[in-house]
Amino acid sequence: MELLNRISRLVRANVNSLVNGAEDPEKALQQAMIEMQQDLVSLRQAVAQAIATQKRTERQSQQALSIAEEWHARAQMALQKGEEASAREALIRSQTHRQTAQTLSAQITQQTAIVQTLKTNLFTLERKIADARTQRDMYIARARAAQSSARLNEMLTKVGNVGATNAFERMESRVLDLEAQAEIADTFAVDPLDQQFSQMEKQLQIDGQLAQMKTQIKAQIKGR
Repeated sequence: MELLNRISRLVRANVNSLVNGAEDPEKALQQAMIEMQQDLVSLRQAVAQAIATQKRTERQSQQALSIAEEWHARAQMALQKGEEASAREALIRSQTHRQTAQTLSAQITQQTAIVQTLKTNLFTLERKIADARTQRDMYIARARAAQSSARLNEMLTKVGNVGATNAFERMESRVLDLEAQAEIADTFAVDPLDQQFSQMEKQLQIDGQLAQMKTQIKAQIKGR
């Protein structure tokens, strides 16, 4: 993820600049914390967007199921009036919306996993920033007390060995794995033969539902 790449580069760049004496140590650390906090805000926005997408997909799935039920009821009404062609068309539409709901349900499962991973990454980043803030405060306190460049260089070496860069790189790897898994789902092509048999199965389902409705209607008529 570019966001985590930028954070990693940010940490390395400030440490290097401090070691080279190109910037005031306290000012450089303060700027680093400001930029990390901005990146945290961006990640929180990404989590919010992922949750919004999930909820929107859930609403679309529920709406598709509701429409499917409406068309099924219309098919029954048409068949009761002897309009078999209209009933068949209504059943086709009902089945189409039901399949849409199934597709959206699969997307919801994927989106749920994405949201959970993003939340985990957000929690990790928040914890790392809190650790960095503590380290910053300690570093500034020691920098103000330092009396020589030798003491400052020793302190900067300790900061460089904290391992924050490795932590961000591990977070980046996890996010990239998630993105790769999401892309795999889009790479599969539709098999024409499988699609042909799928259409045949749909037709058989429609014929079966029509036959069942006819039987029910005949039974209702006889019961009168």
